[in-house]
Amino acid sequence: MSSSHLSTVESNGLVSTEHAQCAPSPVLHLRQLPVDVSEQEVLSLALPFGEVAKLMTLRSKSQAFVEMASEEAAVTMVNYYSSAPPTLRNQPIYIQYSNHREIKTHQPAYQRAALQAISAAAAAVHSGNMMMSPSEGRGLAPSQNPVLRIIVENLFYPVTLEVLHQIFSKFGSVLKIITFTRNNQFQALMQFSDNVHAQHAKASLDGQNIYNGCCTLRVDFSKLNSLNVKYNNDKSRDFTRADLPTGDMTPPTHYGVPLPPYGAAAFPHHFHQHTGLAMVPGSFAPPTGHCVLLVSNLNPESVSPQCLFILFGVYGDVQRVKILFNKKENALVQMSDATQAQLAMSHLNGQRLHGQVMRVTQSKHPLVQLPRGGAEPSDQHALTRDFTGSTLHRFKKPGSKNYNNIFPPSATLHLSNVPSSVSEDELKDLFSSSGFTVKDFKFFQKDRKMALLQLSSVDEAIEALILLHDRELDQNQHLRVSFSKSNI
Repeated sequence: MSSSHLSTVESNGLVSTEHAQCAPSPVLHLRQLPVDVSEQEVLSLALPFGEVAKLMTLRSKSQAFVEMASEEAAVTMVNYYSSAPPTLRNQPIYIQYSNHREIKTHQPAYQRAALQAISAAAAAVHSGNMMMSPSEGRGLAPSQNPVLRIIVENLFYPVTLEVLHQIFSKFGSVLKIITFTRNNQFQALMQFSDNVHAQHAKASLDGQNIYNGCCTLRVDFSKLNSLNVKYNNDKSRDFTRADLPTGDMTPPTHYGVPLPPYGAAAFPHHFHQHTGLAMVPGSFAPPTGHCVLLVSNLNPESVSPQCLFILFGVYGDVQRVKILFNKKENALVQMSDATQAQLAMSHLNGQRLHGQVMRVTQSKHPLVQLPRGGAEPSDQHALTRDFTGSTLHRFKKPGSKNYNNIFPPSATLHLSNVPSSVSEDELKDLFSSSGFTVKDFKFFQKDRKMALLQLSSVDEAIEALILLHDRELDQNQHLRVSFSKSNI
């Protein structure tokens, strides 16, 4: 039986649960797959239910055929996905029984051997042995279990235990969650009621964004088989034990909203509506709150509102800057939201600017007031700037790629928007003629519009970014400068 014949026969008619339940078969037909779907991704949907005898992918038609080792395994798979439809890369996948009982097509010996090895490893899950992680496809990993390890990258907005529960509980019953920070990364351990739910959540959510353009989920299986939760609070939760203590006297809040009582029914539907959160990754609303920072120990001879706007603008959209008239070593910086303020404070507090170590803390002021026209000395107007309409805001565009390039100050700068007419020597001369020591330089191999430039120190890099960001290079093309996460 050829692949084209299979495809023609199966593509007549719509996929439906009714059709899938009427004619059980070991062969399953998968539709509406991503165009560039991999065999590993298809296997990740089938392997939790048993051994796979044969696999045929039809990428041009966004379809695949999977022959399970038994009809029972196929029935279990179809029944499960009828109540919890699977997704790949956030795209819903449709599964039905095939009209055929087996896939009759030539398969090279090495492919048959590889598939048999993977399927045998999958079967070992039920006996507690080893299994291959389909998302990796590189070898054997610890057997899959109901506990997932979650890392949130590009943490531009805070991620809470409740947000994780909302997202992951869509794929099955979440029993326990523990959140923590390790290696400056927000992480979580999450225990599902069974392995299949955990597998489904991993296959669907790995690589997805919680908020638009940021807070990327990296999901893998933990080495733990179960979690031991001692407290029900904002850091850990056992949804099967409403009687656990909180561990402290301060009730947790969710973006300022007090949480309901702990327990399995702690997150009713009206609570989600009240906070404005959705169940779909990438559609959460960002938090709001206090967004004004107090920057102290500045050098009043060299720091201006424009200088602070450029520097703090690396970590968020600066709305207003006010250098205090009577204490010019202090300034107020108003960010667009509380998370951007927290991000700027965590990265810039303690950094050196023009020879002075900055102190960045939260201000008691809810916003930066603009001076009244004519009521203040003229110097006061020069010390206060409103940048709301600036074209230099990095994060105004929803889903901006700048969300993925937020790093602490470093000696290596990331240069972008470099015109093709500008050479390496010209860029190096631009920095060296401005008084900076260029240690190394490298254009990106695949995109010459970007480059890395390494200076002698972090202090130099901070001052270079302030001075040369938005410098016009050629015919109204302006250089973009940010901090890099790596050295050359």
